[in-house]
Parts: sequence; structure tokens; C-alpha cells
Amino acid sequence: MTVLPYKDEPSTKKEQVAKMFDNISGKYDFLNHFLSLGIDIRWRRKAVAYLKSDAPKQVLDVATGTGDFAIEILSLNPDKVTGVDISEGMLGVGKEKVKKRNLTDKIELLYGDSENLPFKDETFDAVTVAFGVRNFENLEKGLSDIYRVLRPGGKLVVLEFSQPTIFPFKQLYRFYFKAILPKIGNRISKDQSAYTYLPESVIAFPFGNEFLNKLNEAGFKNTLCKTLTFGISSIYVGQK
Repeated sequence: MTVLPYKDEPSTKKEQVAKMFDNISGKYDFLNHFLSLGIDIRWRRKAVAYLKSDAPKQVLDVATGTGDFAIEILSLNPDKVTGVDISEGMLGVGKEKVKKRNLTDKIELLYGDSENLPFKDETFDAVTVAFGVRNFENLEKGLSDIYRVLRPGGKLVVLEFSQPTIFPFKQLYRFYFKAILPKIGNRISKDQSAYTYLPESVIAFPFGNEFLNKLNEAGFKNTLCKTLTFGISSIYVGQK
């Protein structure tokens, strides 16, 4: 079943996701850090660490949003990080952030569709996606196109929400995620659907071994999954 932010609208998931992120782009960074108690910053660092031994020089960050993950990737000292996203609103915030930090020579943020990436085959040494794969309209097509733009031996690192499975954390997390987070997020963001869509999209996402199977089917090898913070999120790694 396809989970949509705006269930009464006839537009596609891709169009709705772009609209949703345009609507909340101004509050996105604040809500990200506030609602996760800042844990999302540590998660990004742990995900980037999986690329340290590869020392990639050309990195693509898919669903880059406001560019936080692209900025974190600079700790690897790449020649360039290219970020793509379908939300012009998020990209606008990200470009301002990159400009203020004088990083325009290292980071380029572009409009781009994860299922039809505007790059030649085998362009990047590494590809990353942070909290974005569950928003793909066609997950298999998105993973296939990521595989296409990776160079042989290149690595994909995905950071995504998952679901705790251990009592009582599973029950506490579900209560917070479904009863508290949407009320706070929707009120602050002024979008009554965005933070209702978030838990729905996480619950519908094929996490853990199911997602590893998706990576394997797309052609990736040496795949692994590392859970974080009792299973609230997970890092997935695959190699071309």
C-alpha cells in the first residue's frame, strides 16, 4: 500500500512528498533536532563513518533535503559532494546553509529525482540517503538508479527510520511516534499532514532484513544492517 501525505489529493506520491517538504522546509531542521532530542546528529555521524575507509572523492547525497548529511560527509575530505532533492523549498534552505558556511566550492545542491538521477553511469564513488528512501515513489527503481550511478566497488549508505522490537521500548516508541510526535510536528510546521505521514511511512517501510533483500535484488553485495538507539533507526550498507 502506498502511503501518501495528502490522502484526499489525486496527485502522485512524488508530487505530494515534494509539496509536503516545500511546506515544512522552514521548520524542518528545528523539528528534526527537537523531536529526536538531537540524536539524529549522532546517527548521521555513525552513518558517514561507514565510508571512512573508502575515502570517496565524488559523493552523491540523494534526498539531501537541507543538506545536513552532505555537510557531515565533508568530514571524509571528498573533492565534492553533490546533493539532489525534489523539494525546491528544502534545497533553498540547504543552499543558504551551504553559502553561510562558505562551502559552495565543496557542496553542490541540485533539483533531482531519485528514480531518474541526472548523472552518467558510474559517476560516484559513494552514494548516501538519509531518511529519504521511504519517500521514494518506486523504491526498486530508486535503488536501481543509485546502483547505476555508482562506480564498480562503490558503496551505498542508507540511514532510515526503523521500528524497535524489544518490550517495553517498542510500546513507548509507538505511543510517542503515533500520539505525541504528530501533534507537536503538525502544530509547529503548520502542515496538518506532514508529521502524521511520518509515522505512517515508517510503519509501511520494509526495514531490517526486508530492506536488505531489496538491496540484494538491486544488485548490491556485502550488504549489512546496523540498528541504532534500540532500533529507532538503522544504517544499511551495500556495495556495487
